[in-house]
Amino acid sequence: MDEEENVGTDSAATLVGRDTEVPADPDMDEDKEKTRTQWDNKIQYLLAQIGFAVGLGNVWRFPYLCQKNGGGAFLIPYFIMMIIEGIPLFYLEIAIGQRLRRGSVGVWNHIHPYLGGVGIASMVVCFFIALYYNVIIAWASLYFLNSFRSLPWESCPVVEDDLGNFTEVQECAISSPTSYFWYRNTLNISPSIEEPGAPEWKLVLCLLLAWAIVFAGTFKGIKSSGKVVYFSATFPYLVLLIFFFRAISLDGAVGGLAYMVTPDYEKLKDPNVWRDAATQIFFSLGLGFGGVIAYSSYNDFKNNCRKDALTVSLINSATSIFASVVVFSVLGFKAHAMNKECNERNIEHIHSFFNERDDAADLKHVLNLLNADNYYEIIEYVNNTMHLNQSPMLNEWIEHTNTSLTDFKSCSMSSELDKAVSGPGLAFIAFTEAMTKMPGGPFWSVLFFSMLINLGLGSMFGTMEGIITPLKDLGLKLRKEICVAIICFVSFAVGLIFCLRSGMYVVNLFDSYAGTLPLLLIAFFENIAVVYVYGMERFSKDLDDMMGNGPPGWFWKVTWYAVSPICMAVLFISSVVSLGLNTPTYGSYDDETGLSVDTEYPWWGVAVIVLLILCSIIWIPLVAFLRWSGILPYMTPDSASKKNKLSSRTESPFV
Repeated sequence: MDEEENVGTDSAATLVGRDTEVPADPDMDEDKEKTRTQWDNKIQYLLAQIGFAVGLGNVWRFPYLCQKNGGGAFLIPYFIMMIIEGIPLFYLEIAIGQRLRRGSVGVWNHIHPYLGGVGIASMVVCFFIALYYNVIIAWASLYFLNSFRSLPWESCPVVEDDLGNFTEVQECAISSPTSYFWYRNTLNISPSIEEPGAPEWKLVLCLLLAWAIVFAGTFKGIKSSGKVVYFSATFPYLVLLIFFFRAISLDGAVGGLAYMVTPDYEKLKDPNVWRDAATQIFFSLGLGFGGVIAYSSYNDFKNNCRKDALTVSLINSATSIFASVVVFSVLGFKAHAMNKECNERNIEHIHSFFNERDDAADLKHVLNLLNADNYYEIIEYVNNTMHLNQSPMLNEWIEHTNTSLTDFKSCSMSSELDKAVSGPGLAFIAFTEAMTKMPGGPFWSVLFFSMLINLGLGSMFGTMEGIITPLKDLGLKLRKEICVAIICFVSFAVGLIFCLRSGMYVVNLFDSYAGTLPLLLIAFFENIAVVYVYGMERFSKDLDDMMGNGPPGWFWKVTWYAVSPICMAVLFISSVVSLGLNTPTYGSYDDETGLSVDTEYPWWGVAVIVLLILCSIIWIPLVAFLRWSGILPYMTPDSASKKNKLSSRTESPFV
């Protein structure tokens, strides 16, 4: 039997860092004691949980949500949802995993056989997320490798025409060098999801490298991943700190921060803002994945899990806010630089046009004074004064440039910051463009993408644990190394669809639907299972036994009994209604305009969305039905001799 087989315990050995003998919980195993690996120390465990919770979403989704949902006002619903939803559920998952010392399948099987499908659903969601999450690591790896030379996304490539003239590639000229490198050089993206194209060999090799790293970090379970987290969980903070001190010294950083934090309290009236806040807290902490339960199952029984839940939750939220400060400082610098370039281009065109004219001397005199320092004052004068006079020269300028007076105001930092995006667009387009304008761009690029890789790996280790540990709960007899190797190989093979020319569209599909509705439903059943099936009285006694400070207070009981389940139910129902009322869309790339265009998924794309959701949540009612009907007997991972436990466990709806 594998040394990390999951067993229950009422007490834990004081020695850690090696396999320790622990007495078995009489509710789980009356026959014999088992061995189970534990964390080397408390710091290692906390770093693993932090590495799992703090991921790419903290860096490229939270800043976008702040910008989209009222700036500083968004922090109000965010912290409210963290208090009433995030921390209580995180505490519950850590506590039940530590108490029952099993993975997600074993925990819910133990509470009641009918709930075994909850753990399987978590495992399926983890598998889906691991498939596409490692592709993002592959993208970051490709940019990381390209950062050790002059940044290839710094300028547009040139081509020679029939007359021997060299001009920029048109697709790049109409968009930007960073956008062109991302869409064309990296992804070689197709026009739509219906045109898959062939795999891009660069992405295939980077994906293979990413899965090799994940295998190396997880093939011995926490014995290997526990060592890696010392680096993968701490290095991103070092990079963020370095970026922070560099970013706040850049021109435009203050404007970027002001744009981020300026509150728009009107946004708080929009229910979608509250749903975004709740969803961000929910998925940022990794609730429902099974990784939190798996990690805590290797804890010392007497560990203070409530303190851990508060610590990790607060660090996760603080990281999101700190990362937003860094991101918007850099984006403010980018907006300032782009605005300056825009002004200079306008000044050059205006001077070039008016210097060739002899009439309208008053207008010419004023516009000849135009420079970067007085740009806005002069333009305001042109719009407010000369527009009233209807100057012939100005009318000629308007007709010549096919523009309007209002276009004089098109250069502004706010308009540039309005273009801030989330996800890959933020990391691979907006941020890379900012780094091309920073002195020592390759150095900052190396730091940034190494940080993204480490953030991704920290989350991947927890996600893999959410797959491997439940497989052991189901009685898988393979050695851990072989099990991890098979999972990595299968995931790499399936992940090749993300390396097709349409791969980014498929990544967006998985990211939007594979782990949204299913995780809400999974966490809802987890909450109900612990409070109403396992029983609050029994759970309260377990918490007292583990920490020795009495039963949980009224706040925890109120949130577990009612607030958290209601919150998740509302989120689930509103998400289902939104999905039903609005046809799912994705951003297809138009190479003629260099822009992303909202496009409806084809019928089979909608079918894939429904299938992804059903493939995970179907296990919850399916396992309950099969066990209720007696088709699927309750089997522990230990031996077939325990099959007689089914009748005794199912006589009552409570264990």
